[in-house]
This record gives sequence, structure tokens and C-alpha cells, in this order.
Amino acid sequence: MTATERALSRKTIVGYALGSLGTGGFATLPGLVLVFYLTDTLGVTALLAGALVTVAKIWDVLIDPVIGARSDRALARHGSRRGFMRAGALLLPVFFVLTFAVPAGLEPAASGLWVLVAFVLTATAFSLFQVPYIALPAELADGYDQRTRLLTWRVVVLTAAILLFGAGGPMLRRLGGENEYLGYLIMAVVAGVVIGGGMLLASRVAPRGVGAPAAASGEHSGVGIREHYRAGLAVLRRSQPFRALLLTFMLQGLATGVMLAGANYVAVWVLHSEAALELLFVALIAPALFCAPLWGVIARRVGKERGFVLASVLFGVAALSLTAMLWAPGAWVYLPVALAGAGYAGMQSLPMAMLPDVISHDAAEHGDGQAGTFSGVWTAGETTGMALGATALTLMLAATGYIESVGATAVAQSDAAVMGIVLSFSALPAALIAVSLLSLRRYTLRKSDIDRKVLV
Repeated sequence: MTATERALSRKTIVGYALGSLGTGGFATLPGLVLVFYLTDTLGVTALLAGALVTVAKIWDVLIDPVIGARSDRALARHGSRRGFMRAGALLLPVFFVLTFAVPAGLEPAASGLWVLVAFVLTATAFSLFQVPYIALPAELADGYDQRTRLLTWRVVVLTAAILLFGAGGPMLRRLGGENEYLGYLIMAVVAGVVIGGGMLLASRVAPRGVGAPAAASGEHSGVGIREHYRAGLAVLRRSQPFRALLLTFMLQGLATGVMLAGANYVAVWVLHSEAALELLFVALIAPALFCAPLWGVIARRVGKERGFVLASVLFGVAALSLTAMLWAPGAWVYLPVALAGAGYAGMQSLPMAMLPDVISHDAAEHGDGQAGTFSGVWTAGETTGMALGATALTLMLAATGYIESVGATAVAQSDAAVMGIVLSFSALPAALIAVSLLSLRRYTLRKSDIDRKVLV
């Protein structure tokens, strides 16, 4: 920590980290069960299920830059981003429950439309919270190491939330017994309350009375939707480190998104056990809980960007080894999944700690505060990656002949369909991680650059 860095209080670190209880839950549970809910409970075809989820995510991508820019304006006018965060925290549980409250007996097309509308509203509420939440580290912490500390503990809570929702969600779903509709509703009610509660608690850490440059207030620029997108494109054009980091994070979001969406299918059709889904998540997240602080230590010694490379390579190699499930599925898969979990902790904590560095460096270079605009574009990119993960999975399922079902109706899948599930969970994510490392090589910002701007 440099002499000019202000140490963060424990209250600030804990308060900010609690937000990941909500963001981790929302990122995990729909990504894990929504496509499976559509294909194996509501009877929606794989292609249509993928299209519905993708449309909802495209909407999310479109509104994120607008919310980011308006969050900047709210900060400039009122000195805080709390209003947006609280609105998202209160609205999300209602729409989340509606997403999984489709009445039994509804035709697959009507069921799909219900889910689409409800999930679009849920995604909108999530963006109201998530976009300003991501912008906060640049305002809460004023140095390279303090941001690493803040984001490291956020990822500890994030990984715990992924474990809680990834393992606990399917367990809650089974409380419905043979009534899958009831099981999903129970899951949605409990999860929605916990997600909203975590978000509401985190909104309290948003500082009040924060000054923002006039450029963020919209007083010297247009305030329409077109101007919000123009502002997002402007930060992309002028910040090369941001472009490199965002592309890397998007590709890795695509890799983790396709694995997340495919986990339920692996448990049921490859490992032949619904309980295997919880075991997969325990294997993935338990190591991540312990490794997130370790990646913070590694980052302080070798730099965030080098630590990010190491974490990515570990994840990619572990994912690639899972292709062996094609010939010998079994309990051995939990070991490479655990190694992937160790890498995943670094893939989450390090880029999120690098983003505030990019934002503060840009502000020092250009003299304007647009953290909300940066975070809006970042969230849009992250959402795109995760959305395309579900799309890639459903395309693979459709291409290999996956058969959908309604309720508890029993079906059998072909060898080709099982192969598609395995490759979606292993070789495809590994290839995406390899490509992401090429874009990460273009990230040029280093600790010395950040420290020099702080000292100035």
C-alpha cells in the first residue's frame, strides 16, 4: 500500500462483499437451472429455450450502458448511487419468483413467453443494482492494493454464494417431490428473498455526498439514450486496457456460462444422478473459497495480470481433462472440477480488482468521472458472455439431438446427445479460455502506472 492510499474499514469491506451474496445468487441459479427448467419441465425445445434466454440477456446488454450513465448522473446530482441499488434489490425478488411460477398445464410456447417476460423484468432489476455496485470500488478505495483487498473479499463471498445457490437451489427444488412446478417455486421464493436481502444490505455501503465532475452530470452533454450509448463507445475507444480486459472477461464468461448451464445435464445424463449436481458445485466452489485470498497474495507478488494468466491456465487445463468423461464417467471428475474451482477464484477476483484500476487511470488521464459508464459497459459485456454460454449449450444440444420433456415424463438421450453435453462442459470452455489469453496479452496497465497516477 502506498503512503497516499486510504485504508478501508472492515465495515466497508464486509458491506461491499455482502452484495455478492445477491449477485452470485442471481448469476448462478438462473444460469444453472433456467434452460433445464425450460427443456425438462416446461417442454420447450432446446433451440427455443436458448433463444428465450438470449433475448432476455440481449435486453440486459442494451440497458446496462443506459443505467451506467444515469447512475453517474445520479451521483453527480445527489452524491450517491444508493437509489438505483435499492430499487433493484426490492424489485428483483418479485420478478424472480414470477419467472419460476409458470402454471402447470400451460402450453410450451405460452410457458416460454411467460418465462421470457418475467426474466426480462428480473434482469432489469438486477442491472439497477449491479451496474452501480460494480462502479463503487473506484469510489470506495483509492489505490491499487486497497482495491485488490476490497475485491478479494468480495470474491470470497461470491464463491460462497455460488456454493450456497448452486448446491442449495437444486436441493430446495427437490422439496416439491414429484411436482416439479412446486419445487421450482419453492426454490425461487427462498432464493429471491436471500438475493434481494444481500443486495439491500450492500446498498448501504454506497457513500453519500460523493462529488463528481460536471462531465458525469449530463449538463454539458445530451442525456438521451443515444448519448448514453455514445458515452459507452467513447470509453471503449479511448481506453485500450479496458478493451483488452473486457474482451478477456467476456470470453471467460462465455466459458463459465456454458459450463454452468451444462452442469445439470452432466449430472442427469452423464453421471446419472441428480445429487451429482450438488457434488459438482461443492467440488468447484469449496477450493475457490480458500483460493480467493491466495490469489490476492499472488497478485501482490507477481502482479494482477500475471496472476490472472495463471488462474486462467489452471481453469482451462482442468476443463480440458473433463473430456475423458466420454469414455469413463465417474467420481474422478470431481478432482479436475476442484482444480477448475481454484482457477475460477482468480478469474473472478483479479479482473474485478483490475477494473477499478482501469477506471481510475482513465479518470486521471482524461479528467472526468465515468465509473458508472465503465461499469455499465462492463456489465453488458459480462452479461453477453454468460448469455452466449447458454446459447452455445442449446445449439450443441439441438445439433446432437437432445430430446426435451414435460414435467416428470421419462425420455432417453442418444449417445450423440450425451457427447454434446460432455464437450460443452469440457473442450469448448477450454478452447474459449485459450482464446481469452490472447486478448489478455494486450492488457498493458501495471502497478507502477496506477501508483504513479495516485501520487500525482
